[in-house]
Amino acid sequence: MNELIGTLSDGTPVHRWALERAGVRVRILSYGGIVQDVEVPDRDGRTGNVVLGFDGLDGYLAHPEPFLGALIGRYANRIGGARFTLDGTEHVLAPNDGPNSLHGGERGFDKRVWDAGEVAHGLRLSLVAEDGEEGFPGRLEVTVTYTLDERGALHIAYEAVTDAPTHVNLTNHTYWNLAGSGTAGGHELRVAASRYTPSGPDLIPAGELADVSGTRYDFRETRKAGGGYDDNFVLDKGVTAAAEEVAELYDPASGRVLTVATTEPGMQVYTADHIGEPFEPGAGIALETQHFPDSPNRPEFPSTVLRPGEVFRSETVYGFSVR
Repeated sequence: MNELIGTLSDGTPVHRWALERAGVRVRILSYGGIVQDVEVPDRDGRTGNVVLGFDGLDGYLAHPEPFLGALIGRYANRIGGARFTLDGTEHVLAPNDGPNSLHGGERGFDKRVWDAGEVAHGLRLSLVAEDGEEGFPGRLEVTVTYTLDERGALHIAYEAVTDAPTHVNLTNHTYWNLAGSGTAGGHELRVAASRYTPSGPDLIPAGELADVSGTRYDFRETRKAGGGYDDNFVLDKGVTAAAEEVAELYDPASGRVLTVATTEPGMQVYTADHIGEPFEPGAGIALETQHFPDSPNRPEFPSTVLRPGEVFRSETVYGFSVR
């Protein structure tokens, strides 16, 4: 089921789709592929929205920078110096985060209206990023499919193909608050990551894969999430063909549990300390499954290169339960 919820300044219509299965309800916008809300029950059976969002399109247009619930590309996270060299050719990108490129540039996939069509228990979104868009080489065709399975878990499956060598790193930027209100700092978090990528004030990795032992980055055992995080965790499983569970978020007050499974090798944990109005700091936690920041300039990191004839595939699954 879909409905028209507004239009952009150029007259482009924006629609919203509702998915519902096994007691879970998800609403998704064609603008940015945004996950607007996710409604799940608490331990007492009361249903509530567990993601940050706005009631209507105008809120997202007025406050684009938190990237609330949006699909991120062509390159999620940061690329240092807004440039990289691929096959001997330097490509200069749009610097939209100081000197760096962030989340695909000035007009990333979060600010595009995706073509949309219904599939069984879900929604398929697609777009084309032209060669040279935001400085990236290659004409990239992208498809993202949202589905709810028989348990009510939300699957996000990504595919992309290109006609020239390029870099691809796709994610979803939903902020989770399992309480449905207040802040998420009291949530308890577990991440299956023995290492992380230290970075400087610009959040560009230094290149080291540091041990989390004895540091504030050790979430291998469940503990309170707290705040002050905008960091890439190196998942112990690495890149996998099928999604494997890598994280769990738990809200003791409501009893809601979120599990995260992915094929990706990394996960950016952002505790929304700088999310900005109308939200208060720490209002949610983003668990962005992806490749590492600045991988195009770090040959020692898992590669994000996509070449003609190859298919980029990635999947992340968000599961819901109570305890």
